[in-house]
Amino acid sequence: MAYSKNTPSGQAIEAIISDLPGLVAVAVVDISSGMALASHSNSPSINPETAAAYNTEVVKQKQKAMSALKLQGETLEDILITLTNQLHLIKLNGASNKFIYLVVNSRETNLAIAREVLRAHAALIN
Repeated sequence: MAYSKNTPSGQAIEAIISDLPGLVAVAVVDISSGMALASHSNSPSINPETAAAYNTEVVKQKQKAMSALKLQGETLEDILITLTNQLHLIKLNGASNKFIYLVVNSRETNLAIAREVLRAHAALIN
């Protein structure tokens, strides 16, 4: 799936690509279905649609864990997964049932900048 500039999800993807030109992949994902609403990949080895489905399960399991731990008043904001050469970030939008999934090269992208870019554009996916 690509993205349409005419949708909020597509506009978020385009803005993130503009702010992080060295990104590996990005997707806006619906948590209910696990489907990517919009996506982009600069790597043939990363399929954002497949990653969307698996990362939806990561989010759901973390939400279940928070509930089991009775973490009252806490909200899941983001999840960081560090690999040898990549950072995978999942930024949830508290106002909607969606998240942004981002993959960047850990040697080329500053984590703080990547997180700020996601925070800045998360409101676009309402």
